[in-house]
Order: sequence, then structure tokens, then C-alpha cells
Amino acid sequence: QHLMEKIENYCPPSFPSVSHAKIMMIGAVGAGKSSFLSTINSIFKGRITYSGCFFENRQGKELKFGLCDTCGLEESVGPDLADLNLLITGNIPDRYQFNPSSPITTDIPGFIDRPELKDRIHCVVFVLDGSTVDVFSQTILNKIKQVQIRMNKTGLPRVVLLTKIDKLSETVQDDVSKVFVSTEVKEAVDKVSQMIGIPRGNVLPIKNYENEICQEDVTSCLALLALDQIINSADDFLADQPDVVDTVDIKTLI
Repeated sequence: QHLMEKIENYCPPSFPSVSHAKIMMIGAVGAGKSSFLSTINSIFKGRITYSGCFFENRQGKELKFGLCDTCGLEESVGPDLADLNLLITGNIPDRYQFNPSSPITTDIPGFIDRPELKDRIHCVVFVLDGSTVDVFSQTILNKIKQVQIRMNKTGLPRVVLLTKIDKLSETVQDDVSKVFVSTEVKEAVDKVSQMIGIPRGNVLPIKNYENEICQEDVTSCLALLALDQIINSADDFLADQPDVVDTVDIKTLI
């Protein structure tokens, strides 16, 4: 309850233009991005919008963060990496329809030459299927690393959501509360930390709601713990930023 109240009462640092912390989710098809949105949605009784996911609590109060989904990474297709970078830097207008066969240029309608802080992404979350850690696609991993290289100049915080942890261990499958004492989960967290190059404290194990009829306290708590850390990361980034961003030269992103 305390954690829910903390998240419900969150407000970004005092900038005239920033009303929400914007968090972008990147991951392979089937990794659990959409399921995480649905999990958070079910916890807060939120609403999914056309351009992303914003939330309300049970009293109808709008929460001050948004989770922005992206097209799933795939072996041979998927979102153009330069397009993802332009989304991160805030150059792409709201509700823009991505087309993998037609990379974005500065000529698209509504291209934002000088994005403000409110237009930008404030934290990037890589979503990985915990049950595939031992057989993770090298092609997808390379794409994630390319996104990270493009992020290095931005100083953006990055977090990993490690989903489907219940499939790593029969003990966790029977009792999700055992997640933090599970050897299998610990080994998966360590491997992902090394594989992605992110501190293990930023690799957050969760179990999304999928086929459940009723909410479960432990599952909700894991999701809220992860969301709280993600929001804290975005908040720390915002606190260090000016409210205006220089024009992005698309030639440096391709």
C-alpha cells in the first residue's frame, strides 16, 4: 500500500514543460512488454492510450509517468534503430506511425527540430524473457547493444525487466515470493547483467499477469518494486537536465 501511494503521488522535478516521466520499453517480440503494461494497468486501473500507456488510480487521479511501448525487436525485421534513437531524443511527434521499410527523416510532418525535455524519453527499459536467457538470440542482443551505444551520449538511465521468472524454477512457480532466494533467478540476473552490461541492481525480476483471474499480492508487489526503481531512475535523470535540448542532427544517428 505504501509503495502504491508513493507512485501515485509521484511528480517530476519542477520544469514548466514536463508533466510526466516518459519511460520507453524495448525488447524482443514476446518478451513481455505489453504484459507489463497490462500488469501495471490492472494494478492501478489505468487506461492505454494510442501513443503509449498512461495511468489513473482507482479514484481517477492521473499518474505522472508514462510507459511508451515500441515495436518488438526481431531477427530480420523490427524497428529501425535510428528511429528508436529519434524517439529517445524527442524528435518524433506524438502518435507517429513507425514504418520499418521507411526510416524517419527530418522531412516527416511534425518532426521536432528542437525537442524540449517533455518530448524526450527519460529512462529506457530493456525487457528480456527470463526463460530464454541461456538461448538468447545474438542478433537481438546485438540490436540492444547498438541502442545502448546510441544512448551513451544522452546519459539516459537504463534498466532491465527480467520477465517470466516463474518459468526459471519450480520453487518460484509454486511461490513467487521465493524469487529473491532462488538460485536459478540469481544466476539469470547475473548472466543478464554481464550480457547487457548493466549493474545487477538494475536487472529487475518480475512475473507479469497473463492468465490469472485475480490479482496476487506478491506479483503486484514485484511489479511495483520494479516500477518504483524505474521511476526513480527517470526522476534522477530529470533532476540533472536543462529544460531545452539542442537540435539533433539525423546524420549522426544513422
